[in-house]
Amino acid sequence: MEENDAARIRELGAVLREFDLDAIRLKVGDVEYELVRREAQAVGGPVYVASPPPVPSTEAAPAELTPPAALAPSSTTKRVTAPVVGMFYRSASPGAEPFVSAGDRVVAGQTLCILEAMKLMNEITSDYAGVITRIIAENGEVVSLGQDLFWIEP
Repeated sequence: MEENDAARIRELGAVLREFDLDAIRLKVGDVEYELVRREAQAVGGPVYVASPPPVPSTEAAPAELTPPAALAPSSTTKRVTAPVVGMFYRSASPGAEPFVSAGDRVVAGQTLCILEAMKLMNEITSDYAGVITRIIAENGEVVSLGQDLFWIEP
């Protein structure tokens, strides 16, 4: 990292703190900077250890697993992306049914999920009519600005 980049990152960090922002994105020429504030971990906090890779099974894959062909969107796939950095929720409350599931038909304007950003709950609606082919984000996961959330086939 060049000294100029480090200075720019420090300046962006100061802006984050001054305006109490969760994230900031800046593009200067061909270089794009994105800073996302994370909660500080307490010393002695939880330690996560990677589990060993799963052992391949000879059994048939469960139906809910996505086949490899579905991992790439088709040329007609419409993408619903995160308009803000926030916590992704599939339902209105922890015990409630999800707004949509893979395979559901949706209409333009239908609520797909909620993104919590800066303690505000933002309903994310579909701009497209079609069938949900994939839900990319996991419930309770922090998503980045512009990250794919749903794929919809018309």
